[in-house]
Amino acid sequence: MNTESNRIDIDLTPEECMVPAKLRSAVARHLGIAESELDDVRVVRRTLDCRRRNVVYHATVETYHGTSHEDGVNRSNVNKETYHGTSLRDGRVCTGQTVVIVGAGPAGLFAALRCLQLGMKPVIVERGKPVEERKYDIARLAREKVVNPDSNWCFGEGGAGTYSDGKLYTRSTKRGDVSSVLRTFVEHGADPDIMLEAHAHIGTDRLSGIIANMRHTIEEAGGEYRFNTRVTDLIVRDGRVQGVVTDSGDITGDAVILATGHSARDIYYMFQRHGWLLEAKPFALGVRVEHPQELINEIQYHGKGYSRYLPPAAYSLTTQVGSHGVFSFCMCPGGVIVPAATADGQQVVNGMSNSRRNSPYANSGIAVTVGTSDVQDNDVFALLRFQQEVEQRMFHAGGDAINAPAQRLVDFLRRKPSSRLNKTGYMGDVVSAPLHELLPGFVVDSLIQGFRSFDRKMRGFVTEDAMLLAVESRTSSPVRIPRDKETLLHPQLQGLYPCGEGAGYAGGIVSSALDGIRCANNLANIG
Repeated sequence: MNTESNRIDIDLTPEECMVPAKLRSAVARHLGIAESELDDVRVVRRTLDCRRRNVVYHATVETYHGTSHEDGVNRSNVNKETYHGTSLRDGRVCTGQTVVIVGAGPAGLFAALRCLQLGMKPVIVERGKPVEERKYDIARLAREKVVNPDSNWCFGEGGAGTYSDGKLYTRSTKRGDVSSVLRTFVEHGADPDIMLEAHAHIGTDRLSGIIANMRHTIEEAGGEYRFNTRVTDLIVRDGRVQGVVTDSGDITGDAVILATGHSARDIYYMFQRHGWLLEAKPFALGVRVEHPQELINEIQYHGKGYSRYLPPAAYSLTTQVGSHGVFSFCMCPGGVIVPAATADGQQVVNGMSNSRRNSPYANSGIAVTVGTSDVQDNDVFALLRFQQEVEQRMFHAGGDAINAPAQRLVDFLRRKPSSRLNKTGYMGDVVSAPLHELLPGFVVDSLIQGFRSFDRKMRGFVTEDAMLLAVESRTSSPVRIPRDKETLLHPQLQGLYPCGEGAGYAGGIVSSALDGIRCANNLANIG
């Protein structure tokens, strides 16, 4: 039988995109043919566009003539079977190299998977607990306000992204093959629809199981994990890193990939102690803004509200206020706000949502860029100290406890305290606090102008129903561990590959995963 398939770009209503019969009719109409001439149609990419009065999906659709894609012709859907054992290998002979990977976040996990494909043995050293145990420390943090410094929203298997939302998109398309990262998630249990969505997410409730599946893959293929093991130093001989010193003993290897995440401040202090090169890096700081999800749906879907063919509405906002950028960050439709401190004496918030995104609240970080020109000192830790000082100030404002200082958005814009607070999805207690006085002056000024700009772009964004919670400060690392642009090695330390968010080279799950893959490739001299 002669068969053929073609791809077309087409705008579809939400119903046409989601209902197979409607999809077939729309595609046939677009092509000017009878529906009977189409054996099958399949959406392979979709992006929701809310800018028009009538919300549409910009879609790429594959059409089949002569057979169905279900018969295996021109089929590009992913294999959902989990990796097992040596199937990770791509034909290379095992080199016998051992690679110590510090951190079990996306950078470390994908570096480990790639090392196994290249015939190298990864040993993952993680200060926190396996994902199944980590959830109990997270629950205790929210319920009892007790911080385990090694097991929390940021530290533990899967890293910060596991308990934030599982957003799987990146603005950088030059880091590597994004589809390979998404395919790996699907092979370990993620919904195949993440391969279609331009702004895909997995959801915290599902991501934890997927991370555990990845661990099983790595272990079955010969990799090792060392949980509850904190790295305290590097083993360096004749300028070459040959392993790590931990609180449980030395772990040696032929190279070290340092993928510790953006909150492992002790690693930066270790570098400072030895005089190894570090750099200050701009970051961003602000608040979490929370609205009723129904309100965001009404705004984004132009008064039409929510339908079963549309997801809970999201938004992405940015503006420039003088020398400072103001932007939405890690927007969580149908989500909750969580306490994200990693040590006593800190107050930090973050957002997360489950796969269904069915909370009645929408929240997003609204952050202001912070650079070295914004602080008085100019040493490498100036921005880190700035970050710490604001977090400590918010902790004191919360009554010296893990309580979120909060203020209604309209009161913040008027620079007046809130006499009452709105209901909130925060996983903990909130206290009324004058954020317009507690946050640094330039951050307050930038946020006020930013919110007014956002209200012009999304009429109704500034409302009595919106509330701010503080502080959103872990947007990225305020310190960078430098590396050579080509080799990815630290300039002073052969065998050390600074990697991911903690080193200052990524900004989310996908970009961190791609950076981990890149470091593994370079280690094997195939970068």
